[in-house]
Amino acid sequence: QMYLVESGGGLALPGGSLRLSCAASGRTFGRYTVGWFRQAPGNQRVFVAAIRLSTGSTHYADSVKGRFAISKDSDRKTVYLQMDSLKPEDTAVYYCAVDTNGILSTIGSPNMYEYWGQGTQVTVSS
Repeated sequence: QMYLVESGGGLALPGGSLRLSCAASGRTFGRYTVGWFRQAPGNQRVFVAAIRLSTGSTHYADSVKGRFAISKDSDRKTVYLQMDSLKPEDTAVYYCAVDTNGILSTIGSPNMYEYWGQGTQVTVSS
């Protein structure tokens, strides 16, 4: 079993930055895929970014490319999402999740992720 805990959310000004953390307990991330998703009120949960720990490759939704960066720490127990140049439309609850299957073609599909955190609220507003 794997337990995920997100932190780092909060209120940011447009153009500001936040860094989200996703900590794993019970087991490390190993060589799995760790993804970040977000869900705004009334909307579906959508893909933001992912890192495939088997290869180190990173993947981003077009809406955040060039502004967000996903990374991991050296012991593979924490994955980060650095969010810069934040926009009001980035406001959502952000979730981290783990996909143990590691299939590249489905990296953006929330249905492929087996483990989920409880989420952290990010609000971008002036």
